[in-house]
Amino acid sequence: MRIIEINETTKKNIMEDLLKRSPGQYEEYADKVNKIVNDVRKDGDKALFLYTKKFDNFDINENNIRVTEEEIENAYNDIDAGVIEVIRKAKKNIEAYHNKQKQNSWFDASEDGIILGQKVTPIEKVGIYVPGGKAAYPSTVLMDVIPAKVAGVNRTVIVTPPDKDGKVYSGTLVAAKEAGVTEIYKAGGAQAIAALAFGTESIPKVDKIVGPGNIYVALAKKAVFGHVSIDSIAGPSEILVLADETANPRFVAADLLSQAEHDELASSILVTTSKELAVKVSEEIDKFLMTLFRREIIQKSLDNYGYILIADDMDEAIEVANDIATEHLEIMTKDPFMVMTKIKNAGAIFIGDYSSEPLGDYMAGPNHTLPTNGTAKFFSPLGVDDFIKKSSIISYSKEALEGIHKDIETFAKSEGLTAHANSIAVRFS
Repeated sequence: MRIIEINETTKKNIMEDLLKRSPGQYEEYADKVNKIVNDVRKDGDKALFLYTKKFDNFDINENNIRVTEEEIENAYNDIDAGVIEVIRKAKKNIEAYHNKQKQNSWFDASEDGIILGQKVTPIEKVGIYVPGGKAAYPSTVLMDVIPAKVAGVNRTVIVTPPDKDGKVYSGTLVAAKEAGVTEIYKAGGAQAIAALAFGTESIPKVDKIVGPGNIYVALAKKAVFGHVSIDSIAGPSEILVLADETANPRFVAADLLSQAEHDELASSILVTTSKELAVKVSEEIDKFLMTLFRREIIQKSLDNYGYILIADDMDEAIEVANDIATEHLEIMTKDPFMVMTKIKNAGAIFIGDYSSEPLGDYMAGPNHTLPTNGTAKFFSPLGVDDFIKKSSIISYSKEALEGIHKDIETFAKSEGLTAHANSIAVRFS
């Protein structure tokens, strides 16, 4: 990996380089995606079936689009019993973590007849996009479905592309069943997002769409936002490791590579105060590359968006980490908890030598659907809050309103809204 000393010029160039990975940079695909979305909105199943045939090479129809219980049973037979047990363990941890995020309605009453409060209500119908093919991750099914179920969502609908034989990846079906999904449909790409957003004869319209996907899925989610809610428009995976001279270079190298294997746009960055560690990590990466299965993808990822950055001190290293606002941030320093207190922007923070990023992907419990491409500056991980909505509660007695009605009327008139003022005044005229 290239080793670069941090200064204002190199930092500016790296930030510009990383922004090239953003889904917002792929507007050349927007016209094609918008046509697919509009066709499905207008023609429903007819367009959905045509696009499924075109992109997934399977003749989908109203009779075979929905995954059957028999197909789910067959999936359990296809999956190793040990994997099923691991899925169940992960589910337990994810449920336990997200149960702590639950919010309750609250009401505050005063003696003068005022009741204020907040009513928390789960979203009724949620659509979950699950990639297929090489990007089929049962762990993501658990991460997207479980917080929705914890929130109290009544109907969870998965869409996922079939293979050319009309089959859905068995791991996806098992994870969906374990998580308690309501129904699963064989549809993928921008056409599936449109089907969830507007509804077709076969697929129900939902209120919110969550889940990762390729650039067509990301742009389709962007196109339907406003007709439905979405979680975010996710970009490629990324990791940043903050390390000093005490870090284990072999651990650091392995963790950087764990994200580089996702795809060629993935970003892996080490920010360190130690030149010696920088050199050792680069050497360890070269050794690992000789043995890893996806080494061609990893190499392209590192060539495109892999950096080892050398900072003058830990304060400068932390500043760079906050500027990049990475999806996954690992801290391997002498006092990692102290460093953690200075981190403002990160999707998930992993502290210490034995808190490797894949721990969060699979088993720890916190959600692995995280903000990318610097959006950790204003977005949070997917959680129970994403599947609820809040209503304000306001109740005033006549006596309570009487004490402030003239203030409200004055305020309304100052804004030129005399009907607002009259709505209050008529109660005391």
